[in-house]
Amino acid sequence: MNQQTISQYKSHGNGRFNPSDLKKMGNNVIFEDNVLIFHPGNVEIGNNVYIGHNSILKGYHKNFLKIGDNCWIGQMCYMHSAGGITIGQAVGIGPGVKILTSVHKENNLTNPIISNDLEFDEVVINDDCDIGIGSIILPGVKIGQGSIVGAGSVVTKNIPKYSVYAGNPARLLRTRQ
Repeated sequence: MNQQTISQYKSHGNGRFNPSDLKKMGNNVIFEDNVLIFHPGNVEIGNNVYIGHNSILKGYHKNFLKIGDNCWIGQMCYMHSAGGITIGQAVGIGPGVKILTSVHKENNLTNPIISNDLEFDEVVINDDCDIGIGSIILPGVKIGQGSIVGAGSVVTKNIPKYSVYAGNPARLLRTRQ
């Protein structure tokens, strides 16, 4: 293993925020206890949104995190929007869901992976979707309108409209009629 020095880390702050710090803040937004929002100036939240206890929303220092109207985000969710996250309207996101938008490149075998450059890719969850408890959505995934992701799924590829996917990796179970 290469013992190269890893670049010095920088703090993103403590995540405490005032709603007025957000780029956009809708009406009737509920933040339960211990919700943290990093880089709130890159976060937009629509109307009638619930964000559960101990959730972490990382707006990141570039890109954005957009949550549409009438969404429900369960407790202990983690959203890291380095590549951008767009969540449509009337989306339910179960407790413990993780949404990631960046990975370390594997192109330099002489460095520890953590020292390699990051690749960024936006995640889009379209209107009327339901994301099951404990699911993980990986960078670049687009989830089509009205789709369901089963509990504990790992979503590695795009999901078409009105589909039901589950598993690791998530696979098509059926289409919604």
